[in-house]
Amino acid sequence: MQLSRNLISGKRKYVFGSLLLSFICIICAAFSMEDREDFDFAKREVLLRKIGHELLLESGDSISRVLAVKKIAENEYQIRFENDLTFQPASLVNITRRLLAKDPLASDYVVNILNCGNSSIVYGYAISKNKKDDIVTCIGRKQPKACYMMNIKFKPTGINTAKNGYLLGSLSFLVFTGFIFLRSVKPRKVLPESQYTNMYTLGSVLFDAKNRKLIINENTTDLTGTETRLLLIFALSPNSTIERSRLQKEIWEDEGVVVGRSLDMFISKLRKKLESDPNINIVVIRSKGYKLEISSQ
Repeated sequence: MQLSRNLISGKRKYVFGSLLLSFICIICAAFSMEDREDFDFAKREVLLRKIGHELLLESGDSISRVLAVKKIAENEYQIRFENDLTFQPASLVNITRRLLAKDPLASDYVVNILNCGNSSIVYGYAISKNKKDDIVTCIGRKQPKACYMMNIKFKPTGINTAKNGYLLGSLSFLVFTGFIFLRSVKPRKVLPESQYTNMYTLGSVLFDAKNRKLIINENTTDLTGTETRLLLIFALSPNSTIERSRLQKEIWEDEGVVVGRSLDMFISKLRKKLESDPNINIVVIRSKGYKLEISSQ
């Protein structure tokens, strides 16, 4: 019995260690994804400044500055310029398409050029991963020199969603796996060892719980493990009603399945093994349970 407990304890430690290691691996993978994502977004901001720089050069301005790129919303950025500029839509589309092709997270985006004074959109277009879904118009109309802002909105990449879903799904799987495995190695509920060390006198019957035997007039009758546990409950409370639900719970609950007829079957077997002493009987207490009756001789 002690060896069995040690084996079960060892299995639990092994499972716990495996689950802990898996959890650490998942956390490391999640942070690795986050680091890569941060790098890609930092690279994107550099590319956006490069777009502004080339747009100024196309306008004939090699002196004024591209102001700091501003993140105005999730996945949306704004490029601003120190001085007024003019631009050719065809050149603008080509510049953004060429430079953002270097951004692995920028396959789909919408570009809007806004007037600084009233924030009205003076030109806009959409680029898609599938080129036939691009929306580009009026590429031949050069825009007059003015103060412009350039807003670029990227389609959400789903990295955060995928990362969180991966982490949550993996953790749920680990918890479920651990629960199933630990339940499968759950030790059978046993009565305390001290209760197996004594002999019980039931009328003229001597009940040896430790060795699973009944001794009647020097004749020995063997008991099964279930019969022993069942009779021990009765022996500890002779002439007292034991509820049926308690017997089922203490004998079969840890095996995962409780079958009502199983209890009746083992009660019947015990009665047969005790029948040599007419002063001992296991009787049914209607709507309650059973009682081990021991009559005075």
